[in-house]
Amino acid sequence: MKQKTIYLLTLLTGLLLSCGQDFTDLNPVTQRNVNGFYQTTNDMLAAINAAYKSLQATGTYNQSYWIMQEMRSDNTDQGPDGTGLGAELTVIDNFSEIATSEIVTAAYTDSYLGIARCNIVLSRIDGIEMDATLKERIKGEALFVRSLLYYNLAVMFGNIPMPLKETKSVDEGRALPQLPAADIYKQLIVDLQKAETALPIKYAAATDLGRATKGAAAALLGKVYLTAGNKAAAVPVLKKIVDSYGYSLVPDYARLWGLANKNNQESIFEIQFKGGGTGTGNAFTNAFSPLLRQTTGAYKNRPTLDMLKSYEPGDDRLLKSMDTSYVTTQGNLVTSSKNDTRFITKYGRENSFNENDASYNFVVLRYADVLLMLAEALGESPEAYGYINQVRARAKLAPISAATPGTFADKLLHERRVELAFENHRWADLLRFGKAQEALKAQGKNNVRPLYLIPQRELDINSSYKQN
Repeated sequence: MKQKTIYLLTLLTGLLLSCGQDFTDLNPVTQRNVNGFYQTTNDMLAAINAAYKSLQATGTYNQSYWIMQEMRSDNTDQGPDGTGLGAELTVIDNFSEIATSEIVTAAYTDSYLGIARCNIVLSRIDGIEMDATLKERIKGEALFVRSLLYYNLAVMFGNIPMPLKETKSVDEGRALPQLPAADIYKQLIVDLQKAETALPIKYAAATDLGRATKGAAAALLGKVYLTAGNKAAAVPVLKKIVDSYGYSLVPDYARLWGLANKNNQESIFEIQFKGGGTGTGNAFTNAFSPLLRQTTGAYKNRPTLDMLKSYEPGDDRLLKSMDTSYVTTQGNLVTSSKNDTRFITKYGRENSFNENDASYNFVVLRYADVLLMLAEALGESPEAYGYINQVRARAKLAPISAATPGTFADKLLHERRVELAFENHRWADLLRFGKAQEALKAQGKNNVRPLYLIPQRELDINSSYKQN
């Protein structure tokens, strides 16, 4: 129950922040609302918790993000069921979705809902009398959460508006221009530098477990630098995490996963979920679950056969990432049985309190990712291979070097694929390494496009916006 306080506050604040303008203008003395809110320290704590709550939304890490960034890649597909939700997943997997896709629209709107909540915090907190250190920390948290949402939007959509303060009218929102992803990343660099300065290395109170830290801001900053093409700037940021922030690899890859291993020594930032009827459980555990395999096979985000074949012989991560009991290997040919039931095991097989109400966290940033990003930033060198080989050693694999066949980029991209499988990194990695067309063409997909269509509702609202 470490997260009890933050969960209850997010539930309360989510209700407060979703009230309509007509309602809140009444300002009844017996009911909390916008006009009577944002007055105290507790109000601002509740408001920042509401920003974190947006990361649990259907349009963010609970559904849309894994569909649009993991399933879009060559790591997973929509599974054998092409009906209902499966049909929507199929068109995304095949790059044939349209601008009215509910999944894509949810990613856009729920991300901006979280951004709006962050902007409210940042716009109002300076007017409140409260402890100065806590005020700066809350600002840092809001900057981190907002940056995480903008990073995902920039990767998926590219050309997006970027409000940086509370938007109080429709006309004010319509006046915001679309900005190219390069401009988004420039702002994120500024914001994440501020966030890293303001945030603590870790929190003393157990009830604060899961909040953003210096390490989280630095890890996302390093990722943004790499995405923006500035490897030199990423090096000192990522080295600071390695040298000063106290993270380390867990000794056994299996100990990264499961309810008992949430927020472990390797974890840098996780989306916190808590099942049990609190409204803060996750749905992705059920979506990835093998429980329906005997009947419809209607689980989603199924590992591809190509993903299975990407593991080297003896890689300890394979059976700790996915179930392959119904897949057979014949020589070098990997085939699937008639009852194809490849599925992800990283996120557990929990029988939830209710359906779509599981407690597994979604791991967004962890130390192994930092080591591999640092190798990428350094470029081919003994030092870079040293960081890669730390990750490989845990997987019980031999070290690699410049003498190992293949380009440095291909070797690193391979290592990122198997180490970070099913964690929403693959699509962004393929784009950053310039390998999306090549990888997806190998899957028989020739209509690969790097950006999603801007949702039609946004174009209808603002006629000056251009479609991707």
